[in-house]
Amino acid sequence: MLLRQSAVRSIRTARAGFSLLEVLVVVAIIVMLAGAGGYYLMQRYEEAKISRARIDVKNLSNQAGIYKLNMEALPNAVQDMAQGGGLNGGPLITSEQAVDPWGKPYQITVDEASGEPVVFTTGPNGQAITSAPSRK
Repeated sequence: MLLRQSAVRSIRTARAGFSLLEVLVVVAIIVMLAGAGGYYLMQRYEEAKISRARIDVKNLSNQAGIYKLNMEALPNAVQDMAQGGGLNGGPLITSEQAVDPWGKPYQITVDEASGEPVVFTTGPNGQAITSAPSRK
């Protein structure tokens, strides 16, 4: 009987954990899932930057209109609105708002047809992001 219990005990202790191969298979599966998830998330991250830039150019265009009303002239650059032009001469925007999601400053020009300010930037792959209404 004593011999039998020691044989059972040695079988149990020999199979107490996972083998190296089992652990490597699980780690490989986790790495593949993380890689696929990371690729998907990076695509959404770029789309979010483009959406933010579209919203920013519209808001900055509106702020440039307010600057024009207060100062009787359009700003020469978006950064001018961060220095003044608001009520009591205060800034209309912060200096961080004058920079697009890719770290470049927003640009401003005047729409010749309407005389309204148009704020724009260049996104990834040279894609133009502008506040100008699309004409058909």
